[in-house]
Amino acid sequence: MSLFENKTLLITGGTGSFGNAVLNRFLATDIGEIRIFSRDEKKQDDMRHEFQAKMPEVAHKIKFYIGDVRDISSVKNAMHGVDYVFHAAALKQVPSCEFFPIEAVKTNVIGTENILTAAIDAGVKNIVCLSTDKAAYPVNAMGTSKAMMEKVVVAKSRTVSPEKTKICCTRYGNVMCSRGSVIPLWIEQIRSGNPITVTDRNMTRFIMSLDEAVDLVLFAFEHGESGDILVQKAPACTIQTQVEAVCELFGGDKDNIKDIGIRHGEKMYETLLTNEECANAIDMGDFYRVPCDKRELNYDKYFKEGDVLRNTLTEFNSNNTKLLTVEETKEKIASLEYIQQELAK
Repeated sequence: MSLFENKTLLITGGTGSFGNAVLNRFLATDIGEIRIFSRDEKKQDDMRHEFQAKMPEVAHKIKFYIGDVRDISSVKNAMHGVDYVFHAAALKQVPSCEFFPIEAVKTNVIGTENILTAAIDAGVKNIVCLSTDKAAYPVNAMGTSKAMMEKVVVAKSRTVSPEKTKICCTRYGNVMCSRGSVIPLWIEQIRSGNPITVTDRNMTRFIMSLDEAVDLVLFAFEHGESGDILVQKAPACTIQTQVEAVCELFGGDKDNIKDIGIRHGEKMYETLLTNEECANAIDMGDFYRVPCDKRELNYDKYFKEGDVLRNTLTEFNSNNTKLLTVEETKEKIASLEYIQQELAK
């Protein structure tokens, strides 16, 4: 028996990499139903056929809902009878959000408000929203919209009893081999004999697998308190280390690596916990928990009563975490199912 026994789980943006990882993890368990909510009928049809072929005995548990998080009526239509929600729908590409920032706001901010409003109205018990390291000290439109998404999540958690609906947020770094990520591009470039393009070799990024992304969401689901932001203590590596690891795995020529420069809105390093968040962060072993600031709007009393204590923990970023070597990075990349399938080719 599990927490999901006979329960109905809704995944927004469910045809993406995260939704596929959740289906692979949970579909064959005692979960009652998994609803895939997204706007792309082609991706839904592809997913339907894929799981009917590889998991025919449980594929009936998947229910597909066409809709858009921007349209609250379509969200409400999918929310009836749902017990839990994993909110993964988002515009995630940094350059495209730079050129179309209002679209990032519509999906990442207003869409999240719609999901939370509909879920609370429908009596959903537990909601986990997925955010990104780019929301900490944001310098681009995608990160700024995700930072506002987190503010919406925390603010909404204050308006509903956690006994009725618990709302948490997870924040994580680059998910290797997820849709639109760089490793599949490098593999294609190596196979076609084209230059292997990197933005800046000294750039550092947190790296994690899809399974680790699911683990973080499940940790938040089970151990988070309403209003929390939870992050995993992820390792990081330089772009140079990562591209060399891929070259060694797939026979790429390291002399064929070409620098193309930083793209619109990119940082040299990413942050998972800001210095300000570290003041109140709680160490939970493999994870950090940032509790909701539950102070009220009556600030007068804080002029008289201050809190001079704070954690010794400071900013947690991809420069001051554990930096993996090429061998360690290669081992982590090689463990991914996608990479094993590609190597088999």
